[in-house]
Amino acid sequence: MFSTRPSATGKRGAHRAEDDRKPVTGKVAAVVALGALASVGAAGGGSAITPLAASTDLAAAIAVSGAPEAPVIETRHEIQPGLETAKLMRSEGLMARQHVTQAIQHASAGYTARQAELKRQQEAAAAEAARVAAQKAAEEAARRPKVAKPAEGAFTSGFGARWGTTHYGVDIANSIGTPILSAMDGVVIEAGPASGFGLWVRVQHGDGTVTIYGHVNEILVSEGQQVAAGQQIATMGNRGQSTGPHLHFEVWLNGSQKIDPVGWLGERGINL
Repeated sequence: MFSTRPSATGKRGAHRAEDDRKPVTGKVAAVVALGALASVGAAGGGSAITPLAASTDLAAAIAVSGAPEAPVIETRHEIQPGLETAKLMRSEGLMARQHVTQAIQHASAGYTARQAELKRQQEAAAAEAARVAAQKAAEEAARRPKVAKPAEGAFTSGFGARWGTTHYGVDIANSIGTPILSAMDGVVIEAGPASGFGLWVRVQHGDGTVTIYGHVNEILVSEGQQVAAGQQIATMGNRGQSTGPHLHFEVWLNGSQKIDPVGWLGERGINL
């Protein structure tokens, strides 16, 4: 058994005053004491205690025990005024572009809406104009006569036998250039030269009837043209086998049967 002597001062508990020593000094004393204890054990014969110096580097132990604390790493940010200004300008530029883009989009939407409204108004105006035109045309058609007198002038010859032959129409005499009118609505099926008539115009009407206008001086319509009752189609002349300026007018029922124009016109309210 081992024992330690009391301090030379003879004061009990005096070892507590060593707490005020520096940590490294106390740790070195402890290591030295343990080494001495181990040496004593070895001298006593056969102790298995191994000295600290045999397994651990004393200097290393002292160095580790007294190692200073890890240094504090400080992060410093260097402020570059030019770079910060550039960043600010880029940010402001992005915001400006966003505002411009939004303004363009808003203006585009407004333009599209205005164009759509303008198109709607134009279509409405066009529809109204078409309606008014159609109404006017209908009113004019209602006022327009269904049948018209072919020409103004003197009735000089009727339908039937004449000079040993048959006269298939009626003659209305007047001066050259007197207007010749279509008797009814129809389509011009021929306009040009004709044997015996010099020039003629043939008009086919909706019921299949064909009217003939001969000895004309000037033709004012063309083949395939739509004409209305009372519309001028030619002028009175003296062409072909004629004894003076007049209109030779014929009516062909169903396009082939020649009938007296006086009766046909009379049935429709026209008197020669």
